[in-house]
Amino acid sequence: MPTLFLPFLLLLNFMALMPSERPPSCHEVRAAFQLQQVGRGRLVPEVPVEESDLQICEQKTPTCCTRKMEESYQTAVRGKLAHNIQALNFEFKFMIVAHTHAFQETFTYLIDMATNNTLSLFEGKYRAMAQDVHEPVRELFTDLSLNIMGADMSLEDAFARFFDALFPLVYNHLINPGVVSLSEEYLDCLRLTRQDINPFGNTSNEMVTQLSKSLWASRMMKRALNMAEQVINSTEHAGLTRECTRALVRMQYCPHCQGLTLIRPCVGYCHNVMRGCLASLASLDAPWRDFINLLEHLADQMSGSHDLEQSLLGIRDVVNQSIQYAESQGPHLSKMVEKVCGELQESPVKVLPEVKLIKEEKVEVPQVEKLHSLGHMRSEFIKYMKPSRMFYTTLAERLCDGDLAVRDGSTCWNGEDVVESYTNLVVSSNFKDQVNNPEVKVRGSNIIINQVINKLRLFIQMGSEKRIKAERWRITEGSGGGGRTEGEEASGDCDDEDGCQGSGDNLDIGTKKRTDDSMVNKTMNVPILHNPSATKTPPKQRNSSSSANRLYGCSAIIVAALLIMCQFISQLCSAAATF
Repeated sequence: MPTLFLPFLLLLNFMALMPSERPPSCHEVRAAFQLQQVGRGRLVPEVPVEESDLQICEQKTPTCCTRKMEESYQTAVRGKLAHNIQALNFEFKFMIVAHTHAFQETFTYLIDMATNNTLSLFEGKYRAMAQDVHEPVRELFTDLSLNIMGADMSLEDAFARFFDALFPLVYNHLINPGVVSLSEEYLDCLRLTRQDINPFGNTSNEMVTQLSKSLWASRMMKRALNMAEQVINSTEHAGLTRECTRALVRMQYCPHCQGLTLIRPCVGYCHNVMRGCLASLASLDAPWRDFINLLEHLADQMSGSHDLEQSLLGIRDVVNQSIQYAESQGPHLSKMVEKVCGELQESPVKVLPEVKLIKEEKVEVPQVEKLHSLGHMRSEFIKYMKPSRMFYTTLAERLCDGDLAVRDGSTCWNGEDVVESYTNLVVSSNFKDQVNNPEVKVRGSNIIINQVINKLRLFIQMGSEKRIKAERWRITEGSGGGGRTEGEEASGDCDDEDGCQGSGDNLDIGTKKRTDDSMVNKTMNVPILHNPSATKTPPKQRNSSSSANRLYGCSAIIVAALLIMCQFISQLCSAAATF
């Protein structure tokens, strides 16, 4: 009977000698290597190896990693982090690009609407000039459009060219409608003398000041949108340092070397690694906050009294008032023009009847809401931008949230082993605090990010220096502005020789205004030309002549004073001798 149990006992003994677990294998590591598209599966060994030349992952036991795998891991973590940052930026970037296009379309729409609105004034009320005024009006609004786009286009020069072109039309069709046509030479004389004889008064001054503020805010908003897009693009391609790449591999893939393909890093560990890697991006926090504040200020300036829609549509009324002023001064202007340019020659063949003004018809202006209200876009844009104040300082936290890391309380990877919690110091996102980061050595700032920061600060400085703080502040941009305030312009240091004389559309607030009497006195010294084709005295020569006259007058006064003093001294001497 015992012999019957002998084979059974031998079988139990044999089974006891057999190992209880399967032999070690790297099958799961290879599957993860291929599933996450890190590299080719043949790079992963079949079984853990005892010896390896690993540079990043510490080898404590037989490992499933090789040096070639570490190189693939480094490439993978760089691409994965860039992809995650782009995913976080996607909604933000899409919103900025969409608003950039929307603002551009609205600006174009407003310019076209204001152009047609101004042209309708001539087609409805001043039909005699309607055909000839098309080109000057379109040139004016083209200049305004270029100003919004950021071109170095002075508003002063743009409106000066417009009123120079408008004066001959008003003079010919409204002030002297009995002349069929004027010679090109006479028209040139009218254009050249327009700023001297001030035919349109000063109605346009306030309008241009208001418009300059509206255009400045709109132009800065457009630049701000482009700047925001540049910042986002630069942060996506900033690049990672060698220390950051090695830390990312150690956090995400070194557990695989021990066969731990499902373990995730501790959240504190992840924060340290990400904050060290993104230290340069976190340095954008302060200038980015200032940038958002500037955007809010620009949005406020674009609304209310500085609304671009109101300013552009108001050009029509200002042009109408300027023409009406010129008409009211018709006889006086005719005398002044004849003294400078000569007498008008009436046509012996055909005389046009007097132009009868047509009652202006109320032109219905299309509503801006048909495209999209500029004010609505401003509010929507700021609503999206406000939450982005902390975009760069919270970037590391958002990257670690979700599936990348696990909160303390569950087993997690701390860079060396599986633990219950991460015990090292967790530093803040501040760039200066990275010196204490136990996971990533931050040796210096990123050159690309530094360039972005400098651009942001320069833009913020430019916007802050020209903020519209009060109605008296004069915002100017371009070659004709000079960035002066009203106080500077009215300082008294500017005279006729400096080219600051008043004009029909004088665009510099505070410039000395000349009365009609002073203009008459000035023109009295100019030779009268009875023939339009005769030689005319250019305005610059008249300015020089006026300056010489003033210099001669001052010299005469000084000589007279010296003679009086000499006579007085002589009388004193005679009295003293008598005494």
